[in-house]
Amino acid sequence: MITEKEQLVSFVLHLADDSLVLGHRNSEWTGHGPILEQDIAISNIALDLIGQARNFYQYAAALKADGATEDTLAYLRDAMDYKNALIAELNKGDWAVTTLRQFFFSTSKFYLYQQLQNNSDTTLAAIAEKSLKEVTYHLRWSAEWVIRLGDGTDESNARVKTALEYLWPYTGELITPASYEQAQPGIDFAALKKNWTNHVLQVLEQALLTPPVNDWMQSGGKQGIHTEHLGYLLAEMQYLQRSYPGCEW
Repeated sequence: MITEKEQLVSFVLHLADDSLVLGHRNSEWTGHGPILEQDIAISNIALDLIGQARNFYQYAAALKADGATEDTLAYLRDAMDYKNALIAELNKGDWAVTTLRQFFFSTSKFYLYQQLQNNSDTTLAAIAEKSLKEVTYHLRWSAEWVIRLGDGTDESNARVKTALEYLWPYTGELITPASYEQAQPGIDFAALKKNWTNHVLQVLEQALLTPPVNDWMQSGGKQGIHTEHLGYLLAEMQYLQRSYPGCEW
């Protein structure tokens, strides 16, 4: 039988993995952004996400109390041990894919952290409160880009439409809780889903975009079933630590 503590560890690792994996994906834009200002913006968002991941990994390590550290949890686990949503690990794609994915992701975290900041678990609440300040900016920035691309040129509209068709089947996992999420007290996932859906549809409407008519959604990431993209991402991200175990700057 899975204990409450084990459920909490899984939940915290899920939050950490989500942030780390998407942070790494966004970092791939550093030096390659469409303009200098946005190159800096996406790099700062990547840093915010990795900082959030560090806080969650540190808490997970403290809960596990088995010698694990934030570094071992980030760099020495195999792909099947990661609990991030599949949408976070997909290749960075073009600017439309990156900004639309960030919008979907940040919307879910915005409403989740709003609830978590009042959680009875004071450590989790403190991390959520700090993260919410950053996610609020991520959400505003990404929503502005989605609208800018959708209501822009013919090419930008076509690109974000293609991105929407590609990403939409991965959005369901963002608002469908895994068993370890459902086990956490004080989180209203029905409200989260409603708020996510309402906000996403509102922004897509402003961007002149219509979500695909598709009820089927990809899933499995939260349970450790991933796409091939995560394996390649981890091979790159974990190379130094696995090649030189215990290496520190």
